[in-house]
Amino acid sequence: MAASTLTEVARLAGVSPATASRVLNGSARIPGKDIADRVRQAAESLGYIPNAQAQGLAKSSSGLIGLIVHDIADPYFSAIARGVQEAAREQRKMVLLASTEGAPASEKEAVAAFAARRADSIVIAGSRMSRPEDVEGNAELAAELDRYCRNGGQVAVVGHAVVGAATEEGYHVVQVPNEELAAQLASELAATREGEFVIIGGPEGLLTSDDRIRGFQQGLSAAGRPAAEVLRTSFNRSGGFDAGLAIAARIKAARPGGAAPSDDRPAPAAPPAAAPAPLCIFAVNDVMAIGAAAALRSQGLRIPRDATVAGFDDIETLRDFRPALSTVHLPLEEIGRQAARSAAGRDGDGAAPSPVTGKVTLRRSTETVA
Repeated sequence: MAASTLTEVARLAGVSPATASRVLNGSARIPGKDIADRVRQAAESLGYIPNAQAQGLAKSSSGLIGLIVHDIADPYFSAIARGVQEAAREQRKMVLLASTEGAPASEKEAVAAFAARRADSIVIAGSRMSRPEDVEGNAELAAELDRYCRNGGQVAVVGHAVVGAATEEGYHVVQVPNEELAAQLASELAATREGEFVIIGGPEGLLTSDDRIRGFQQGLSAAGRPAAEVLRTSFNRSGGFDAGLAIAARIKAARPGGAAPSDDRPAPAAPPAAAPAPLCIFAVNDVMAIGAAAALRSQGLRIPRDATVAGFDDIETLRDFRPALSTVHLPLEEIGRQAARSAAGRDGDGAAPSPVTGKVTLRRSTETVA
């Protein structure tokens, strides 16, 4: 059966199509109560479904928020998405989602799609890229966002400003103190650990990863400890697992031991060597830390006896992870809420959003084992 039309509703209610549209599409120019009630009753009896695009034109608002994340399957991004969704419900809006794997070119396509659908605002969650291969993609993304903002759109970006954006009008940045919090984590770990440190980081030029690496190195330096070696890998669980395998091989190779003499005579008894303090691994996000821990276990190593591990973000998945992972807690859902609210112009007096706060949370994975 064909859908009912606005003209049919108007005819049944005894009004003009323009009047019926003002009632059903949310215009500020709504006619008297008797006429409005008659139009709504006619629409209900015919099963009429209002046109969302027409409603957007009548209200000067589409009622849509665009959300761009790297990977919605990553608990970090799903937590931020929950916060955006909550803020959207407060605003009586719907969320459009694009998962882009972090490529600026894919983010540009998502922005263009959201702009074509007249999204009222766009939230971009995920680290910015400053690698040479991303120069062209960043320029295209910045140009698309600038065009969107010049046409009245609002953009909120989590963490860092858009690389290459030409104007600040319409942009809101939810700042996350990644560098400072990573420095605090290094300071607290260095105060209780004697072993060496190694960092599992994302690709160079991934700004969130670079901030956390830089902060952790600063924390070690302030504690009088040497800089940690940095292993660069993919910014996900698989990358953490690959780095964990390399670290596991190193740990096993460094264990004390020796071969018997070639003439088969018994080797003289040697005094037992003191076991070195366990290596402390800092992965710049929790999913990489989980991957590294899985790799260590696959090689017969135990945490924290053979190595200690810390992450960053405090994702919800950690509730079921054993041993409990030391990390830096970030209020991820609040970050999403703040981004969506600031882009909607609901952040106090319009000033820039306050920086997000976090805290170091040490757990079993970095405890000293006697």
